[in-house]
Amino acid sequence: MMRTRPLKVALLGCGVVGSEVARIMTTHADDLAARIGAPVELAGVAVRRPDKVREGIDPALVTTDATALVKRGDLDIVVEVIGGIEPARTLITTAFEHGASVVSANKALLAQDGAALHAAAEEHGKDLYYEAAVAGAIPLIRPLRESLAGDKVNRVLGIVNGTTNFILDKMDTTGAGYQEALDEATALGYAEADPTADVEGFDAAAKAAILAGIAFHTRVRLDDVHREGMTEVTAADFASAKEMGCTIKLLAICERAEDGASVTARVHPAMIPLSHPLASVRGAYNAVFVESDASGQLMFYGPGAGGAPTASAVLGDLVAVGRNRVGGTTGPGESAYAALPVSAMGEVVTRYHISLDVADKPGVLAQVATVFAEHGVSIDTVRQQGKDGEASLVVVTHRASDAALGGTVEALRKLDTVRGVASIMRVEGE
Repeated sequence: MMRTRPLKVALLGCGVVGSEVARIMTTHADDLAARIGAPVELAGVAVRRPDKVREGIDPALVTTDATALVKRGDLDIVVEVIGGIEPARTLITTAFEHGASVVSANKALLAQDGAALHAAAEEHGKDLYYEAAVAGAIPLIRPLRESLAGDKVNRVLGIVNGTTNFILDKMDTTGAGYQEALDEATALGYAEADPTADVEGFDAAAKAAILAGIAFHTRVRLDDVHREGMTEVTAADFASAKEMGCTIKLLAICERAEDGASVTARVHPAMIPLSHPLASVRGAYNAVFVESDASGQLMFYGPGAGGAPTASAVLGDLVAVGRNRVGGTTGPGESAYAALPVSAMGEVVTRYHISLDVADKPGVLAQVATVFAEHGVSIDTVRQQGKDGEASLVVVTHRASDAALGGTVEALRKLDTVRGVASIMRVEGE
């Protein structure tokens, strides 16, 4: 039986995502009501520019006083899509205090203060859902939090930023340089005027923190995530990758240590074999590869950004939270019982691709190999090309720790025969 009293929803933010949320709430009102078990009513919309025309939204619902809106006391659900740390954090906690559950798409806030927000939700007996904070429309958080709750997740490996994937895909398929590919991404609307958050890996790092926390039942904050951007990736790197049967992606990698005693979370460019499913992810799409004990390998793929895809994830949470409100219950909250330590990047073990500029004369390879051996880094393959007294030496290692590789590179730089380290890139997905 459907409840006649509507669920009242307030919307914080009415930009690209917020306007799509409002549109879908209106156009799919009957379906949403049937799925939730109660009608859904848009009770207020907080914005910064009240004079802007917002098609389909009653101007009487628009306000610039977001604090007063969340303090009304008659709201069932607050949808936060304004982003950033403040005032979003204060508005969310205020919503809990005044009786509303919250649906958020705020990856930066959740990565930084997720534990405190979950605690506030639990204190007031309310829901905090945030499927839209990671990978847009792709169902990912709910499968990790609920569908795989009885399994042991060991690794989450993914492309979680569409802008960087578009740029790297263009560099790979067309031979374009980084700046040329970035310019095209900007022209097409995939990259912001200031793309720093994307290309330097900040966006992906926030998502990695959220995914690691859920996957490993451990609190992982943004500061725990090792981050490297992809602005230094060159056409030469792609040429080297192709010679190895690989391509290059900016990856978010969350791993449980082999002994299960710790976890790591990192974001950086990496070579992955063309045979790996993530290698075929093109354009601005996202994909996340999950490895667990019982389920084995799972892959989640789809559009990772944009108004409609992100709104789809928001509305999915809205339905779930709405059902909980109608049933007088709440869904799963934070699960951090494992409380595993987060290891530093130096302890991460993986393969490496190192390109060196060296003198083209006898004995150079032996000197380089000796340095690797002295630091306990085993060499898998070596490729050398020389001309006119100069040469390039490409070394691919077996698995080694980041700390051991760092010591190796530092020692290599001290060799008279090594002119410079052209590039260092990790090799993942094998």
